[in-house]
Amino acid sequence: MADAFISLGSNMGDRLLNLKNAIEKIQGLEDTNVLSKSSVYETEPWGLEEQDSFLNMCINIETGLSPRELLQKLLGIESELGRKRIIRWGPRTIDLDILIYDDISVEEEDLLIPHPRISERAFVLMPLEEIAAGMTINGRSIDYWLKKASNQGIAVYEKE
Repeated sequence: MADAFISLGSNMGDRLLNLKNAIEKIQGLEDTNVLSKSSVYETEPWGLEEQDSFLNMCINIETGLSPRELLQKLLGIESELGRKRIIRWGPRTIDLDILIYDDISVEEEDLLIPHPRISERAFVLMPLEEIAAGMTINGRSIDYWLKKASNQGIAVYEKE
């Protein structure tokens, strides 16, 4: 079984319900267990700023799925929950990203692990630190990257 970290985000519809439904569907995947969940954070949009605020969180899972299989399952969950890929960094019912998968690196056109922008995004780093405080990213602690990233516009929405 592999240890993986997934980020979840939503800024359309019932955002909190979208996150909860996604976690339930991830828990229902073959050979996959949700081990821990961060608090939910409300964050200002990143990339395309003229849209509603996001709810973001991270989960830690163990899975028997390969990185490719996990990606395909997560894309399927996004579709089931109404995700439409129209505008890059645009509004979405749910966004599921593989941040870390064990200690491996994957560099494929549609799958990059560790996630290439993990160290730039406080809305990922803050919830990740809750459930993986000792983790390092590119040889540095999460706390190091948090100090470099702007955390303006990020607040706890629902404590785990």
